[in-house]
Amino acid sequence: MKKAPVIFLILSAAFVLLMSLPWLVPHMGWTALLGLVPLLVMERLATEYKVKHFWWIQYACFVLWNAVTTWWVGGATVGGAVFAILANALQMSVVFGSFRWVKRRTKGALPYLFLAAAWMAWERYYLTVAEISWPWLVFGNAFADTTGLVQWYSVLGTLGGSLWVWGSNLGLFGLMVALSDGRMAGWNGKARVAAFGSVVAVFFGPMIWSACLKAKPSEGSLKVVIGQPNYDPYEKFESLPQAEQDRRFLGLVEKADWTSEEPTLVLAPETFTSRVFTDAVFSHETFAHFQAFLKKHPQASILYGASTMERVYSRTQPHPCAYDLGKEEDGRHLWILMHNSAILTDTTGLYQLYHKSKLVVGTELTPYPKFFIPLEKFLSHGEYLMAKDIGQKEISCLQMGDIPIGTAVCYESVYGEFCTGYVKKGAKLLAVITNDAWWGDTPGHRQHFNYSRLRAIETRRWVARCGNTGISALIDPEGHVVSRTPWWEPALLEGSVGLASEQTFFVRYGDMVGRVAVFLFLLLAAAAVFRGKKPLKE
Repeated sequence: MKKAPVIFLILSAAFVLLMSLPWLVPHMGWTALLGLVPLLVMERLATEYKVKHFWWIQYACFVLWNAVTTWWVGGATVGGAVFAILANALQMSVVFGSFRWVKRRTKGALPYLFLAAAWMAWERYYLTVAEISWPWLVFGNAFADTTGLVQWYSVLGTLGGSLWVWGSNLGLFGLMVALSDGRMAGWNGKARVAAFGSVVAVFFGPMIWSACLKAKPSEGSLKVVIGQPNYDPYEKFESLPQAEQDRRFLGLVEKADWTSEEPTLVLAPETFTSRVFTDAVFSHETFAHFQAFLKKHPQASILYGASTMERVYSRTQPHPCAYDLGKEEDGRHLWILMHNSAILTDTTGLYQLYHKSKLVVGTELTPYPKFFIPLEKFLSHGEYLMAKDIGQKEISCLQMGDIPIGTAVCYESVYGEFCTGYVKKGAKLLAVITNDAWWGDTPGHRQHFNYSRLRAIETRRWVARCGNTGISALIDPEGHVVSRTPWWEPALLEGSVGLASEQTFFVRYGDMVGRVAVFLFLLLAAAAVFRGKKPLKE
């Protein structure tokens, strides 16, 4: 095949373009429904013409796709971006390579069914138990800015979108193969109608289903005031005094309409304040400043992010990431546990704490600490210098009067089934506090914002989102952006959000698509192993 390099280059470019558009261009989620076809065609040609070292070609395709869509991670950490791109592409290539292995041992549609099941099983692993977890490019996320097509996420969740992507692409690819092989010429009229009709149904059926689904009316409302302070993150953590940060933020939210006495939730962003001991929140300067504000506006409650430290006295290390500050007189050691927390306080002077559970690998989390912590100590000549947070094991809500609020801290808003835990605990609305400024004005903060829209649909809850530098917004239960702030501007956002108590199918039963995919993957993998064995010749 003399023209293979040119054909492969064109097909690779088509794959990268079609699969990148949903993450880069608004309202282009539908291109993912045909974006895998070039990759499948390329694999078929490679098999037919026995192209050597095709694994490296497919790996290059996945590297390019990851790089085009998530290059912005380098704004926070260049090394982390390189690792994320190469490692995520490697896992994609392993899944695709296992499909090629299965294809050599089985025939017909089974290998392609295995590919879809294996891919979604891997996505579910990313979204649930993986310690090194980067589910940014889960196929179902392709519709985060095309929410009108996926109102049924309230039933099937984000992996339902991945199933739609695979079903549409495999259906289109199957028709192309039948046409190119000439098999379709031997079909009768009914068979052709059935083939084309099924592909059309898979492609357009979910769109029609989505148009038929609507969120139910709210059961009540709550006034929300969001302050977007717009601090440069490096200045914020290195040189801007906390007292000045507090003053600017409170000056911003003071401009809201406080003439009404209705209960009001005031939101501040993730890690708004730092160096807060969990047993001494009352004595921290930010808490004192907020209490002074609340005395003037007793109808308000303030929810803000904080980097907190928990003191634990123990003779043994309570957690692999705990820091030993020395031995006490009674023989116990003082250990410090770091948390990325949300704090809710009101005019009573009391407060509630929630610690972020889904942590960012590298900057907040040391995965597999029994291996990596000794490695870090060795590389740093015995000193473990990288501060790491410790997540909260059990999800919980913050209670504003009789209103439970599910508070997703930054990265947690990427995990759909995780966020249903807030609703199962009674959350009547979701709050997202984040700091996306590390990436600059790149697609990163827009992608992260759009994932909150998917969480709104899956749970059918209003989402009040507060970012340090944007995008802060109010999102309704159908994923529509009711109001939002601009990027890189101090901004005040006021509005009312609806409250709900009913649980969606996805909240009640979780990720059914992912569970079925794992089962099919294991079943088909076993079938490939045993079916491929041939009896030895005598």
